[in-house]
Amino acid sequence: MDASPRDELLQLIRDLGAQLAWQREAGLVEVPTQGATPVARAAVAPVVVAAPAVIAQAPAAVTPPVVAPPVVAAPVVAAPVVAAPVVAAPVVAAALPARVTPAVAPAPVVAPVEPAAEGRSAALRVIQGEVRACVACKLAPTRTQTVFARGNPDARICFIGEGPGADEDRTGLPFVGVAGQLLDRIIAAMRLSEEQVYIANIVKCRPPNNRVPDHEEMSACTPFLLRQLEVVKPDVIVALGKTATAFLLDSKGSMTSMRGRWHSWKGVAVMPTWHPSYVLRVRDDPKSTARAEVWTDMKLVLERLGLPVPAARG
Repeated sequence: MDASPRDELLQLIRDLGAQLAWQREAGLVEVPTQGATPVARAAVAPVVVAAPAVIAQAPAAVTPPVVAPPVVAAPVVAAPVVAAPVVAAPVVAAALPARVTPAVAPAPVVAPVEPAAEGRSAALRVIQGEVRACVACKLAPTRTQTVFARGNPDARICFIGEGPGADEDRTGLPFVGVAGQLLDRIIAAMRLSEEQVYIANIVKCRPPNNRVPDHEEMSACTPFLLRQLEVVKPDVIVALGKTATAFLLDSKGSMTSMRGRWHSWKGVAVMPTWHPSYVLRVRDDPKSTARAEVWTDMKLVLERLGLPVPAARG
């Protein structure tokens, strides 16, 4: 027997109830017990209300439609805006190439260009320090101070005397007494200045009473002089007096036979001449020609150096 419309409606309501119970159990829909139906779930209501009208107009043989579970949208909740912390990405060693330090050639070490005179001055200061500390002979205990040199280490001409006197022992400079003053006048007559000459002695300490230094004293001191001359490298050496001449030329010849002629010391031209102290001793002797002979020797030195020769001595 065919079911009546009333029975079909009741059956439809039972099916809908069963469907809603199934959705509630599955957690797909929540039916509130109080209050208004949430907005997200309002789509379910028209299905329940519209069903009687549709079914009332349908023929008796209409099979009830299969109703799919409604899609319920999740409530939209605005999430608080929170700034994400800045987290440094982990460094993965395998993903990064090994650090390669570029090969940089080291800068060349360039020695400062030093003028010859400054380089020689530095070398001479070393020797001078050794002279000040020297106690190799018996002159050391009696000296006031050592007497090293004066003048220009870059000079082309070098004057070598015998040893310091009282004035030199007091000041620490060679040829500053009466004999030294005469030597300065000779140099000035050559139209030269102290900046163009270098002056030193065979020994660096004053022998008592200005005596001639003995062999032991010269042996202890002359290595300093040899090193001085090797540093200065003069073009011409003027040997003042017999002591300097005998040492440089290793000769026992007289000054009369040696002065006024060129000699050689290790390839350096040597001009022996009278010592200024000798010229002072014989200056009152009317027969002495020492002063004129010294001037003749100095003119030869100027010619050797290619320098102008004054017409007359000063």
